Formats: sequence, C-alpha cells, structure tokens
Amino acid sequence: MTEMDVGSEFTWDDQVAVRSVHFHDPAAPAATTVTPSVFVAVHDEQGRFLLVQRRDSGAWEFPGGRMDVGETAMAAAVRETAEEAGVRVRITGLVGLFSDPAFVIRAVDGRIRQPFVVCFHAVAEWGSPRPDEIETSDAGWFEPEQIETMTLEPGACRWIHHAIAGSGEPHLE
Repeated sequence: MTEMDVGSEFTWDDQVAVRSVHFHDPAAPAATTVTPSVFVAVHDEQGRFLLVQRRDSGAWEFPGGRMDVGETAMAAAVRETAEEAGVRVRITGLVGLFSDPAFVIRAVDGRIRQPFVVCFHAVAEWGSPRPDEIETSDAGWFEPEQIETMTLEPGACRWIHHAIAGSGEPHLE
C-alpha cells in the first residue's frame, strides 16, 4: 500500500486547494481540535473490500467521515457508507481506534483537525458501489492484493492494513 506524499495540498478542477493532509510531517500545522470520525471496512462474500476514491486528492480509502452532532458512531458509519459509496451496510465489529496526533488535516475552512478515527468492520446488505460525485469520484470492490498497489489517502493506510489483516483483537491507540 502506498500513501500520498505527506504535507501535500490537493487541487481539484483547477480550483483552490480543498484541504491539506499531513501524516507524520514535521512541517504540519498544529491541530486545534480533535474530530470524531468513522471509517468502514466493508467486505463482500468474495473477501473483497469496498473503497472510495476521493475527488479532491484522487487517493483511495474506506468510506467514512466526520460524525454529526446527535449521531452515534455506528449510525455515522452506516450513513457515510451509503452517502459516499451507495452501499447499505450492517456493522459487525471493530477494526480499531486510531488517534495518532501526527495525523493532521487542514480543512477548506482553515480549521486544523486531528481525527479520532473509529474504524468498523461491516458487511454489505444492499446496493452497488457508486460514487456520490461530491466527495467521491469512484467506488468499487477490491481484492486485498489490489489494495496493496493502490495510492491510499494519508493515514488511511493504517486502518486499511489492520482491516485486511483481520486480527481478532481491535487495534487500539
């Protein structure tokens, strides 16, 4: 698995950078807030994983995003997967908790966040992968061997690796 360059600013359609992601980048700005986020390792009967391609960076990751106020982590995971990939899921377990303070995102609004990621295991209940064309430009099922060669969103490589490894114990950090 490869990750995007750390500290990169991403552009899309010749517009201003949407956001910048810093993963273990000594030049990263200091985070001002911790943001609860969820990502979902959805697998199908063939052992393939659902990934989405970000519109802003072109990198791949599990479907997911920030939780909304008043929402549980599991509800956010189901919502984000349906929104970003068009697939309804049932949560089946926990990949892990990821809270690396050296993973920092500067959002388009200028806020600098440290994501606190809850990554779930899930199975698809219905739907076919399709991008939302807002945050995602592609979505599909991928064999673990294919994922090893894909360009992944910075930071996402960790939870993808743990999900594919399939450890019986969740990763905790």
